[in-house]
Amino acid sequence: MPEKKQKNPSVAESPISDLFEGRRPSPAEKDWAEKTLAPTLEKSPETPIGAASGVNLDEHGHARFTTISGVPVRRLYTQADLPEDWNYEQYLGFPGRPPYTRGIHASGYRGKMFTMRQFSGFASPEETNQRYKYLLEHGGSGLSVAFDLPTLMGYDSDHPASEGEVGKCGVAIDSLEDMEILFNGIDLEKTTVSMTINSPASVLWAMYLVVAEKQGADWKKISGTIQNDILKEYIAQKEYIYPPAPSMRLVVDTFEFGSKFTPKFNTISISGYHIREAGSTALQELAFTLYDGVEYVEWAQRRGLDVDDFGPRLSFFFNAHNDFFEEIAKYRAARKIWYQVMKDRFRAKNQRTLLLRFHTQTAGVSLPAQQPMNNIARVALQAMAAVLGGTQSLHTDSYDEALALPTEEAARIALRTQQIIAYESGVTQTTDPLGGSYFLESLTLTMEKGAFDYFSRLDAMGGMVKAIERGYPQKEIAEASYQYQRAVEAKEKVIVGVNEFVIEEESPHILYIDESVARQQSAKLKSLRARRSGEKVQRCLEALKQAAAKEPRAGTNGEISPANTMPYIVDAVRAYSTVGEICEALRDVYGTYTEVSVT
Repeated sequence: MPEKKQKNPSVAESPISDLFEGRRPSPAEKDWAEKTLAPTLEKSPETPIGAASGVNLDEHGHARFTTISGVPVRRLYTQADLPEDWNYEQYLGFPGRPPYTRGIHASGYRGKMFTMRQFSGFASPEETNQRYKYLLEHGGSGLSVAFDLPTLMGYDSDHPASEGEVGKCGVAIDSLEDMEILFNGIDLEKTTVSMTINSPASVLWAMYLVVAEKQGADWKKISGTIQNDILKEYIAQKEYIYPPAPSMRLVVDTFEFGSKFTPKFNTISISGYHIREAGSTALQELAFTLYDGVEYVEWAQRRGLDVDDFGPRLSFFFNAHNDFFEEIAKYRAARKIWYQVMKDRFRAKNQRTLLLRFHTQTAGVSLPAQQPMNNIARVALQAMAAVLGGTQSLHTDSYDEALALPTEEAARIALRTQQIIAYESGVTQTTDPLGGSYFLESLTLTMEKGAFDYFSRLDAMGGMVKAIERGYPQKEIAEASYQYQRAVEAKEKVIVGVNEFVIEEESPHILYIDESVARQQSAKLKSLRARRSGEKVQRCLEALKQAAAKEPRAGTNGEISPANTMPYIVDAVRAYSTVGEICEALRDVYGTYTEVSVT
């Protein structure tokens, strides 16, 4: 005799309110829950990942679904999940109008497609120059420079601290000569270039400007971005040189210099990308990134700069992770929050100051070394989320990200992914196509509220620099990273090919950088030092140290501050001073920073 089928007690014994996860249903929803949902659950109980092993169930024994960041996700979203006063004009508005939830451009991508960048840089300037030309020939519309670790840390390739790292994670740039080679044959007045560099940002930017000058380009016409976000280095990436206060001073120097001489160049890309890569949740990425922006504005205002002079050139850089809707909500909330902050907190008047413009890169941390070809699908989903979220610029990671620097084929596939989204998917034909989705609007509001909650805590600590010194954002991220890893190990979160659907596989072909690059760069440095005027270099470096030691103040009568370090760095670059020499001069004045261990 067949065994009688048992009822699912978690459904049969639960009140209808439980089926709505604590929310009071409307009469229509109650009717649907009783007559349609309950019988369905009786036949087919919900089984999220991990339910078989007893995880991902709530106190009622119901299935528990969450975003990748752990935010609970309801079974169904309706208008009841939005505030009672929710209305289109207040919460959404129109594209190109406040609160910019739906985008900063009225016509979306119809008028201007997102810039297609590929983050590239490896080995020598000569080899990277060839990769740039390859990417541009295959339809790339912008370049994004990856520098090697010695350059990021302000050391020349022949410094003892550079041993074993020259050209390995990016291109080695030691001097103006290298920067000239890097952009040889590339018109910098017509090509937008983003440079991922932070502590030595002003030095590498000066080199870029001098190369453009040598090409005959007008500084007022060149466009691009220097990352220059030192706060996220203390929070997440840890590639800092100087203590926070002098580092912030150097950043503000670039704001002042850029607003005067390079009005189309973004002097900072306030970066949540590396915060997310360090293990933060989507909400933490959003909140800490935007609050870093608040901190930069406040430091610039203390200098005496007008927010409407430098504000239009502040840009942002976000991660695109795997949770499709959570990522889109993050971007929409970011625009809305930045508009509110600039309008209400800083009283900005210039419309361009109110606009949050951002670049997106797909999540390198989400791309495992196991079954790397699966990463092509992950990158496509992440890139689609960035586009549906309204990014202005996009980089798609190569599928071999976890193994090495990308091969030429992997870089081309990553670029083609952007092009397929742009020209085949149809998602660029209308602005904010998911706007009005109950689920998405609810997630967007949750993000917004959570970010302002973090703002209140950071304000109470005295700002982000003070919070960093206390280790607050670092601890928040570490805890989030731990919780995510625990969920992966418990199989509450599945990573295809890592903790489920695992296979034996052969090692793929990768790009390998050997030590010949270090020898080549060291030889170039030796030759450069023999050819240049050593006396002129020393004069320029001494002048830089004297300026760096002065108290900076806002310039007057349309001029920049006499203590602004940028003109002195430009002079040192023109004299072919090296990255290491310029950074060492600043180390002599500012010292270096060692993070205090926080438990």
